[in-house]
Amino acid sequence: MENNETVIAVFADHPAAETAIKKLTAAGFEMKNLSVVGKGYHTDEKVVGFYNTGDRVKFWGTRGAFWGGFWGLFLGGLFITVPVVGPVVVLGYIATIVIAGIENAVIVGGISALAAALYSIGVPKDSVIQYETELKTDRFLVLAHGPAAEIAHAKTILGTVNPSRVDVHTKAAEPAVAAIG
Repeated sequence: MENNETVIAVFADHPAAETAIKKLTAAGFEMKNLSVVGKGYHTDEKVVGFYNTGDRVKFWGTRGAFWGGFWGLFLGGLFITVPVVGPVVVLGYIATIVIAGIENAVIVGGISALAAALYSIGVPKDSVIQYETELKTDRFLVLAHGPAAEIAHAKTILGTVNPSRVDVHTKAAEPAVAAIG
């Protein structure tokens, strides 16, 4: 059974996003089905750095503990610069979709790799723009994907952490290819 639903919650700060991830994992959600996206640092910070130590990345700056702590928990991650939004950290399953999009050169039409990844999992174009605007204003996205029943449960859990927005997106089913012959 294909995981075709995604819930996306928007949080005003990293402590709320961290609380949301912790509540989802405590409720039994697997890290492989979760993602968090947000700015890696503020432009007013004087010292910012990243370095890799095995499977962990160390971050310097005011959000260093937040991002550094999460990096090892998620199955994938990347640091990218999204046009207009700026530098963004993407952790979890959505990072692999962003990477695949970049590697397969499917990013066309002037949209960012992050926008293409969100669109590919069923997020409508107008919502993609809204999520990128949220990131630009230093908000955080927490995503969970899976079967409809699990996503309904995740939406309830995320609602307890006071997000500014919680949306469920369903990826349209791929049309069946008729056999010729």
